[in-house]
Amino acid sequence: MDNIDLTFITFIVIGIVLLVLTIVVISFFNTWLKALLARAPVGFATLLAMRLRGVPVGLVVDARITAMKAGLPITTDELEAHYLAEGNVAQTVQSLIAASKANIDLVWDRACAIDLATRGTAKSVLEAVRTSINPKIIDCVIEGRDTIDGVAKDAIQVKVRARVTVRSNLDRYVGSAQEETVIARVGESIVSTIGSSANYKVVLENPNSITESVLARGLDQGTAYEILSIDIADV
Repeated sequence: MDNIDLTFITFIVIGIVLLVLTIVVISFFNTWLKALLARAPVGFATLLAMRLRGVPVGLVVDARITAMKAGLPITTDELEAHYLAEGNVAQTVQSLIAASKANIDLVWDRACAIDLATRGTAKSVLEAVRTSINPKIIDCVIEGRDTIDGVAKDAIQVKVRARVTVRSNLDRYVGSAQEETVIARVGESIVSTIGSSANYKVVLENPNSITESVLARGLDQGTAYEILSIDIADV
């Protein structure tokens, strides 16, 4: 009798295990097959572990497929860790692909750091990479005024409209000052340069002297950008 009961219990346990395995296979088969066909295989155990940890399986697998298709060997562990850190997995992968296509040296850890640093702001890691590829122009608007006002030594006020062309510096993007600091520094430097001019005519005749003086001061130090040029749009 005892042997019969033991055999019966064994069959029940085996049946439960097989049932669980069948459910797991059915639940993840499509995702597993999609990853396998895309040459970005993910095991059933990994898929189950992600589900148990509350990680969206489809998001991670799709991100890994996208990365592998672009020649970026990012692991599921790296993608999962970034998701659990409340990072934007899909956008971080897209930023790495964009950087790779543009021959910009950007590794996964740095991309994740930039993504987390820009979380909750108007910035993003993808925007940072795009600005590194295609520099953008910033209008120097300070305290709502579209002109930067300075007074030359002859006591005549000079109003200047300036534009700054910047490129993201990915190596120092995390923890560095943003656009506002660049605009403020450029504005202060232009005011200082105008103030050191003998008279307003000097500024009118050679506005490029302002940009040359300002660029020489290395105003992008400690910021997330590299200043490429400063253009005086109007005087």
